[in-house]
Amino acid sequence: MAMDYIVDKLGGRIAFGGDYNPEQWPEEVWKHDVALMKEAGVNLVSVGIFSWALLEPEEGRYEFGWLDRVLELLHANGISVDLANASASPPPWFSRKYPDSLPVDADGVRQSYGSRQAFAACSPDYRRAAAALTTAIVQRYAEHPAVVMWHVHNEYGCHNQPDFGPHAERGFQKWLQDRYGSLDALNKAWGTAFWSQHYYDWAEILPPRRSGTWVNPTQQLDFARFSSDALLECFKAEADVIRAHSEHPVTTNFMGFNMGLNAPVDYWRWSGHMDVVSNDHYLIAADERNFQELAMTADLTRGWAQGKPWLLMEHSTSAVNWQPRNVAKVPGEMLRNSLQHVARGSDGALFFQWRASRAGAEKYHSGLVPHAGRDSKVWREVVQLGRVLESISEVAGSTVQAEACIIHDTDARWGTELDSHPSEDARNVPETRRWHDALYRAGITTDIRQSTDDLSGYKLVIAPMLYLVTDEGAAKLHKYVEAGGTLVITYFSGIVDENDHIRMDPVNGGGYPGAFSELLGVSMEEFFPLRSGDTVGLSQFGSGTLWSELGKATDAEVLATFDGGAGRSGVGGSPAVTRRAGASGRGAAYYVATSLGRTGLAELVQLLCSDAGVEPVLGVAPPEDVEIVRRSNGTKDWTFVINHSAHDVDVPLDGVELLSGAPTGGTLILTAGGVAVVATPA
Repeated sequence: MAMDYIVDKLGGRIAFGGDYNPEQWPEEVWKHDVALMKEAGVNLVSVGIFSWALLEPEEGRYEFGWLDRVLELLHANGISVDLANASASPPPWFSRKYPDSLPVDADGVRQSYGSRQAFAACSPDYRRAAAALTTAIVQRYAEHPAVVMWHVHNEYGCHNQPDFGPHAERGFQKWLQDRYGSLDALNKAWGTAFWSQHYYDWAEILPPRRSGTWVNPTQQLDFARFSSDALLECFKAEADVIRAHSEHPVTTNFMGFNMGLNAPVDYWRWSGHMDVVSNDHYLIAADERNFQELAMTADLTRGWAQGKPWLLMEHSTSAVNWQPRNVAKVPGEMLRNSLQHVARGSDGALFFQWRASRAGAEKYHSGLVPHAGRDSKVWREVVQLGRVLESISEVAGSTVQAEACIIHDTDARWGTELDSHPSEDARNVPETRRWHDALYRAGITTDIRQSTDDLSGYKLVIAPMLYLVTDEGAAKLHKYVEAGGTLVITYFSGIVDENDHIRMDPVNGGGYPGAFSELLGVSMEEFFPLRSGDTVGLSQFGSGTLWSELGKATDAEVLATFDGGAGRSGVGGSPAVTRRAGASGRGAAYYVATSLGRTGLAELVQLLCSDAGVEPVLGVAPPEDVEIVRRSNGTKDWTFVINHSAHDVDVPLDGVELLSGAPTGGTLILTAGGVAVVATPA
């Protein structure tokens, strides 16, 4: 069951709406709310996400009267509901009654209640209460005609993970026993011969709480994996309760790239348990290219959905409340953001929240109905967006086609975030973004997948900083090149296995990049990370930042070498960019031993795309800051053109522009900040 079920329930329309929290407002406001929803074209709202305290005022006593009235009102006005099971935030009475259900931080300090998500994932009291609440809600509303989807929890792992308390301690020990089977296997995997860390009893093993210096890195990785699995157990338990009573799809909202080692949730492992993959995304106001980061996150979400349509569960109409400087969106920005997500696979554009709050920590977070009310920029743009989404509803169910792919493994990302590494600047996500941005600027649509996925459908695969790679992942990438694919591996890749152990022969040594040295035809012997702000010259492709290496090409063509001048004599003449032809005569494996600057990376991407036969959507690179993405259902194509620039542009594109209903006549003329969706036969 997927997004097509939701679209069908919505009468074939793209989902439009957001979080509706009527409990924040007097009941006389509700009728005004639904009238405004109808004016804007809202067809789907999420209800009850943070309603536990009102639904269960004391243990075992439920109050559903207000929710009954809300659902009846919404249904009577043709508005469908994504109903939450309200398990995200236990009420104060629960935390006071069960104080050991509260999470504990790395310093051993138990957190208090008073905000949200104040619970420990392994707390048996929390799990029992969440299951009971879920059962009561689904039994009451499983057959309600307004309900078309179930929303479990909210943004798992946000604010309360990882938990280092006693419940997590016992859960971690059990998880490790299941993973390793014996202490001997665990000691080997964790490398406990180092620093006298050998364990002789499972009870000796603790979560990686604060210690005098660096905690065992494999312990940190395993605790992140465990923490993700512990939350997944919570989701699965509550989803199972719902599925036992209802056939509607079940989802929970992911959080894009936000879940790092310090808030670990592995969405690749989670996504297979979702009936609909949904995601929340908020622009970072201080990021001048935040529209490109949005595109990258949407591509990642599409990867979790295995290329199928997904759902944008939350974004903002304007400013948020949680950044140091919460900058409002300029006119037209909300429409561009929304259509970016739709262009890249979402069959909906939902927001947090329907009405901007009057009280509480998020009262300065924008809503579809702002504090200023109907006579406002935000409301006029909300109504406009509703009409735009209605005009392009035929896009629903189609998919995005991409010839290029970026690899993003959760463990590799977490691994680069461990401490005591060659450089704190070497991080997976920033390097991934640099490559995605280069492809974005070139007009290349990019999927994001795992190293263990089937990559045979891609002409070009790029693995930025795949620091940790499993044997399976390494084998898949070898096989991809052998089959004629073009692969790019960057610096600090293939270095360690799944236990964070250096890939090497302890007798004969090895050389970096470990798992990929033979495939790439290079052997690098030493890392030379750069000082903050330094660059290193290259014989081609401009200059490098962050990183350089000493080594040699063993079976590869050297396309660029490091410059030995300006104090970088340690790597002078070493290969910086190499190419090794595939064994079959088709395909190639490239190695990039530094972080290239924008100009050099653009030059290399042009070479790679030419080598792999990858072309932009319209055959030529788009104008600067113009985003062009195509969705297709096999018989019809829809080309999204989004102009993020301050200049009008002409785009060679023939077809019918759906927002205006007019044919383009062979050339689409798009104003600065404008958007267009052009339909053509496939």
